[in-house]
Amino acid sequence: MQSSKSCTDKDLIRMYVRGKERAFETLLKRHKAKIYTSIYMFVKDTDLANDIFQETFIKIIDTFRSGKYNEEGKFIQWALRISYNLCVDFFRKNKRRKIITPSDDYDIFNLISIGDDNQECQIIKTQTYSKVKQLVEALPEEQKEVILLRHYADLSFKEIAELTNVSINTALGRMRYALINIRKMINVHHISLQ
Repeated sequence: MQSSKSCTDKDLIRMYVRGKERAFETLLKRHKAKIYTSIYMFVKDTDLANDIFQETFIKIIDTFRSGKYNEEGKFIQWALRISYNLCVDFFRKNKRRKIITPSDDYDIFNLISIGDDNQECQIIKTQTYSKVKQLVEALPEEQKEVILLRHYADLSFKEIAELTNVSINTALGRMRYALINIRKMINVHHISLQ
């Protein structure tokens, strides 16, 4: 039998449903960082992010145990949708919605790995990421949200549309306008990304 680390998400879910608790541990370890980070991007509070993360996995476990999990699609997108909906529910209950922006204590752009280049290349990459971060931060919130969901969470435009309750065309339009606005800022401020 293959090790649980080499199993697909679908295999791990089936193993967990059949009683192998370790399969769920592997699934959790595999996707924990991505799901937690997507929650934190929305709530900007470590304690709240931890609470919503736990609530997300309680819902996932309940769905598995009740036999209601639909194996169509990918587990990670489904889990991200649950976490997103829990974030939105929290802010609806509290009559506010946090804005997705990097903060001083936790910055999504710090997760972009810089390879083993020489010192000069690393400095250039760091400066480029810093400039891109500033450009993204200057975007309107809906455009910033679609950029982060597309390029960090690696969601499709269909998934972004579902998560944000807009049409695919609206999600595509927000991305298009975000890119147009970034190009304008680059030209107006004569920013070099190299």
